[in-house]
Amino acid sequence: MGSRQAYGKSNGSLDSSHDLDASNSGSKLGTSRTSDSSQPLSDSWRAEPLTEKERAKVARIIKACRDRDLQTLADLSATSGGFVEDEIRRQVWPILLGSDTIPEPSDDWKCLTPHKEESQVALDVNRAFVYYPRNEPESILATRRNALTTLIISTLRLHPTLSYFQGYHDIAQVLLLVLGLPSAQTALPRLSLLKIRDFLLPTLNGTNNQLTLLIPLLHTSDPVICKHIAACQPFFALAAVLTMFAHDIDDYTTIARLFDYLLAQPSLQLIYMFAAIVTLRRDELLELDPDDPDVLYMTLSKLPNPLDLEALIRRTEGLREMFPPEKLPGRVWRGISTFSVLKTAQSVEVTRRQTLAEGEAWLACHAREIERVERRKEAIRKFKRTAYVYRKPAGAVALAVLVGVMSVWLGRGGQGSSLGRLVGSVQTRVTQGLAQVVGLSV
Repeated sequence: MGSRQAYGKSNGSLDSSHDLDASNSGSKLGTSRTSDSSQPLSDSWRAEPLTEKERAKVARIIKACRDRDLQTLADLSATSGGFVEDEIRRQVWPILLGSDTIPEPSDDWKCLTPHKEESQVALDVNRAFVYYPRNEPESILATRRNALTTLIISTLRLHPTLSYFQGYHDIAQVLLLVLGLPSAQTALPRLSLLKIRDFLLPTLNGTNNQLTLLIPLLHTSDPVICKHIAACQPFFALAAVLTMFAHDIDDYTTIARLFDYLLAQPSLQLIYMFAAIVTLRRDELLELDPDDPDVLYMTLSKLPNPLDLEALIRRTEGLREMFPPEKLPGRVWRGISTFSVLKTAQSVEVTRRQTLAEGEAWLACHAREIERVERRKEAIRKFKRTAYVYRKPAGAVALAVLVGVMSVWLGRGGQGSSLGRLVGSVQTRVTQGLAQVVGLSV
């Protein structure tokens, strides 16, 4: 029967003739591993024989893996059925993520300082494996949860600048079930730092910035539906985008096939996919009252059921081709940070070449950039409050000038300098003095 050794990282070989013959043998195939939860969910080929079309596709995938032809793999990920079967995915996914050449990890991470979010990880892992695998005894689910905990905690301890978010375990769970623990331990850090890094910043600002593309994309692709849902902020897409749809899809085959596509595409494709979902639900949404944003929001925040995944992928591909991000209205693409994964991970070829060190550097730069922006906004808010207290014309003009100067200064990182601290101290004292004069507290 089809052997995992033929596709696994242990020997790196790809014997297409052997495994294609094995896929049609029909004996002991598609079984689930229950004795060792660190292994993939399925230990071999599915029980049903491959069709002739699937066999031809598998042969193309195997050849592309041998040749490291990433563009062909990306193209095949968008075709019906994706990478067909978990036995193939175990070879393709690490190649797409660039983790196929990384040695399996040791247990050294256990000696590292615990990550600050480990207690939350424990709570989330206890809620894992609700929908799939199905019909497993609690003893097996307990060992799977232990493996999932190992996968997440080892990643966070080895890369402590990553900030855990609720739903990250849903993504990790998919990698664990498809790849098995050893392979997932090399894949998850690269996925985290090179493809979904914006979601693992200290705040949600990086994720929210990605969502700013959604409304302009809908406005361009379907202005009628965009106007209809205008009362809703794009946060209805947050959970789905943040978890690569893994939190919302309750079928293992469907989420594995979706990951075929998402792992092979630019990070931006998550936004285009959610826009595609909205446009595919056009008729349903137009029947709802546009003056009832709560109902609209609730509907938009849930995936359609049933979900026609192949139609969704086709629509996503079409939107990206017709409406590239650089041409979206409002120059929103220019507002995306150069450190965002949307701009550093624009192709699977680029992502594969990148290193974890580069991902950590971009994460740090992006976090500092967001912090500077937030400091600047807070400084402006403080000065506006001061201007409200001291409303004489001359004072208002002076404060307006000072707002601009301080904004530029703080934007250049001046807050931490001695002059920045001095200006801040003077501003505070002036504000307090003015407040005392008019009898207010600031």
